[in-house]
Amino acid sequence: MRVGFTLPNLGPAAGPRLIAEAARRAEALGYDTLWVTERLLFPVKPQTPYVGSADGAWPEAFKVALDPLETLTYAAAQTGRIGLGTNVLVLPYYHPLMLARRLTTLDILSGGRLRVGLGLGWAKDEFDAVGASMAERGRRADEFLQVLKAIWTTDPVEFRGAYYQVPRSIIGAKPVQKPHPPIYLAAYTPAGLRRAAALAHGWTPVGLPLDAMSQMIPQLREAARAAGRDPVTLEVIVRANVHVTPEPLGGKRGIFGGSLEQIREDVEAVRALGVSEVFFDPAFSPEGLAPETYLQTMERLRQLV
Repeated sequence: MRVGFTLPNLGPAAGPRLIAEAARRAEALGYDTLWVTERLLFPVKPQTPYVGSADGAWPEAFKVALDPLETLTYAAAQTGRIGLGTNVLVLPYYHPLMLARRLTTLDILSGGRLRVGLGLGWAKDEFDAVGASMAERGRRADEFLQVLKAIWTTDPVEFRGAYYQVPRSIIGAKPVQKPHPPIYLAAYTPAGLRRAAALAHGWTPVGLPLDAMSQMIPQLREAARAAGRDPVTLEVIVRANVHVTPEPLGGKRGIFGGSLEQIREDVEAVRALGVSEVFFDPAFSPEGLAPETYLQTMERLRQLV
């Protein structure tokens, strides 16, 4: 099982010095991957509650957000081996032609280290801000992925769909990785799992309890089989939003929350499910939010695995 860590592109720790230090330290510690996340804005009066909090309040970390792809490009220049992933870019906020070019450039400049995590989004305020439709996001995503793959694997490129049009054109810059960088989809519905199983390299869940993942992973495998794919080839990459506490938590604690020993137990339980990778995101933990303790948290969590 691979182990990754999230770069500080959200919250008060976000900034060039710490991003560079975190990227280099993660590589030195033997982490396999670095990840970034995406947030466009922090609405003062959100239309959509945040499902990860009891009262629906959005995390304070969302108030500061650096662009994920620029952050990864900066980290790529600081490192030479470690994988570089997005978890996740929200598809409705992009045009596939423009995103394909940016992702291709990052894969080329990093020497083929890119992993592409994509999602459909959930925040209505952000959809409204970019003029995107929440109702059509699933249908658009299916076509979006087809356009990405066409741009990455064919030349000349031509695509004519219900939502996107690419006139027959030469788009000569192609990713280093063949046929293209791995794509992982965030999904929480049967339709989303079927999309990941049919069109992606795998599934990337976050915030799900162990019993939910233990039920959904077989559903993903079965959907892959139904789509004519070998289910063994699909990867599951779990994002662990860690919340480190000085003492163990009792009661109904969330997964990856509590003492370091409790978090270690969660990692081992996820490993037992056969997942391909776990990566830690400390932005939701007081330790992770503070710039002065971010690297310490990275080192402490690396010792767990």
